[in-house]
This record gives sequence, structure tokens and C-alpha cells, in this order.
Amino acid sequence: MATTSTPPSFPSTTVDNTSASISSSTSVFTTIPHDILRAHILTRLDGLSLVSTACTSNELHSLSSQEDLWANICHSTWPSTSTPRLRHVISNFPSGPRSFFSHSFPLLLLSAAAAASPPMNRDRPPSELISAVDIFYRGDLIFSKVVETETASGWFRCSPFRIDMLEPKDTCHTPIPHPESIDMCQRLGEDLTLSWILVDPDWARAMNVSGQRPVSVQRHWLSGEVHAQFSVVLAGGSRSGRGRRRGEWVQCGIVVTCGGGVEGGGMHVRGVTLQVEDLDGAYLNGKEALGILDGAFEGRKGISGRRVREGKRRYEEFLEMKRERKERELKLEGTLDMLCVGFGVLLFATLGLYYLLCR
Repeated sequence: MATTSTPPSFPSTTVDNTSASISSSTSVFTTIPHDILRAHILTRLDGLSLVSTACTSNELHSLSSQEDLWANICHSTWPSTSTPRLRHVISNFPSGPRSFFSHSFPLLLLSAAAAASPPMNRDRPPSELISAVDIFYRGDLIFSKVVETETASGWFRCSPFRIDMLEPKDTCHTPIPHPESIDMCQRLGEDLTLSWILVDPDWARAMNVSGQRPVSVQRHWLSGEVHAQFSVVLAGGSRSGRGRRRGEWVQCGIVVTCGGGVEGGGMHVRGVTLQVEDLDGAYLNGKEALGILDGAFEGRKGISGRRVREGKRRYEEFLEMKRERKERELKLEGTLDMLCVGFGVLLFATLGLYYLLCR
């Protein structure tokens, strides 16, 4: 006679055991004095780890929300934020340094909708932009500076948009050796990282317009200068000019220029520049660029872990779109040239026939 047996309910038992284990671990962890947690554990975490810790329990959320913890994380991640001017601006953010970190750390996303619509509850664009730039070579800080740019004057709005972190005669010495080959340029692209945070002090907003690592590193064949380019591609929104269409992509391009170091010494940073370029290769003026950046401040932020990969992919797509547009323009110009030549031949033949008939 066959017997039937009921299989044991392993899934529910496993879930119960796991829940009990997590509950036990959490209860043991929360027995640690708060002073030790703050001074010896939470202070050793980076921003993303601190965010994850804050989601564990209400008690850890309260401990992880302390302003001094986030201020130290911002200063260690971006040394330029320790300047008195930026510290004052960051203190005006809704949650202070924690809000500033959440605005500045993630990657900007392409958002045609955010760029096409006017910013919510903003009756005017920012009257000033603060640029906080930090450059690292193999994890060591080699350049850090803060520059304030006024954006309310007519001169700014009509002139090409350009932010320079260095004056023409200023330089900054670095330990970076001069690359003598293409392979060395590629290795430099892996060792160099840059953060360019744009801050709107009027409305307490910030964003990072750098893809963290360069999308290209090239050495000029004549001068020997090395140009490392960083790029973030954004939607152009509804503010069109010079034939640009609504929602068309633009590039926030950052170029770091280095020179010297030919005889074994380290190169000097001679220029760090930000400009906004459209698909025609033309640089936008201050009014156009400010409108696009104003919409990007309101746009959604992505996952920072994909910053390098996404930034490189978008840059390649931007170059491909530029190439396709150039080919279309050349094809159109060729067609117009053929029409002009045909019209000229027809006109010449008509005038010749008229001359013969009149004789």
C-alpha cells in the first residue's frame, strides 16, 4: 500500500530564518554606542555607502543625516567645495551638504522634456554661475579652483559662452609625464578624472557637467600640447538659433590643455575651459547656453556608476550625428551647385539663341 508524504515547507522556513538573522544582526549593530558609530564607522563611508546605510533603519537614518558627515564627504569628494563662498552657498540648499551631494554626484540624463519646458517656479534664469573644478591624476588632486561667472549682463548673453578656470598666463604644475605615443595618451585617459560642478546660488541647484573621464586625449602634432576632452551631451530644448531644431542635442565640452614636460618633467595645466557646442560645430552664446543649462538643472539625474560608459557612448553618438549632418549639408550644397550650373548653362544658351535670332 502506497504512502504519501507531505514535503516540508522549506521556502517559508528559509524566509523566516533569514528575517530572523537580519533582525538579529540589526539589533546587534544598533547596540553599538552612537558616538562610536558616528566617529569610527560612518565617517569612513563614502556618499553612496552612507545613503545605503541610511536606508537600513530609522536610527541609522537619523545618524547618517548629520550635516557634518555630508560636509566632510563633499569636501573629500570635491576639495573645491571647502572654499568659504561655496560652503555658504551649500548651506542654503534644502538639506545642506546632503542635498548638494544628491544634485552633484549623479550623471545628467538626456531630457528633451525638461529642456523644452520652462523650469518650474523659476521666474528668471540664474544671475550667476559658480564653477567648482577638481582634477585628479591617479587619485591624487592636481588642480582645484572655484570661479564665479555673472550671467545677467548683455555682454555675457551676446558673447560666446565660455568659462575659463585659468588666466592666459597662469599655469599649474602636475606630475603627469608628457605622452610620446598614442598608447601613452590612452593610458593618460584612464588615469585622469575631472569634476566640473556648476552651481546656481540663486535657486540652490547644482549639477556635474563632466563625464568623469576624458572621452579623448590627443597630442597636437606641432605644439606638442596635450588636449584631454570631457563631454556631457544634453538636449537643446526649445531655444533654437542658427537653424537648430527643438530638442536637438548639444555638447557641454570641457578641454584640459597641458604642455611642457618634454624632458622628463611633469606637464603644466595651461587651460581648463567649458563651452557648449551644437551639431553644426558652432559654439552657443551666453543666452542660448544659459537657457539649456537652466533646463538641465531641473532635469533628472542618472546612476553615477554608469557615468564613464554612458558619457563615452553619448559622445560617440553626438559625433556620429555631426558627421551625418555634415554629409547631408555637403550633399545639399552639391545639389544646389549642380542646379546653379545648370541654370547658368541654360541662361547662356538662351542668350546665345536670342543673339542668333536677332542677327
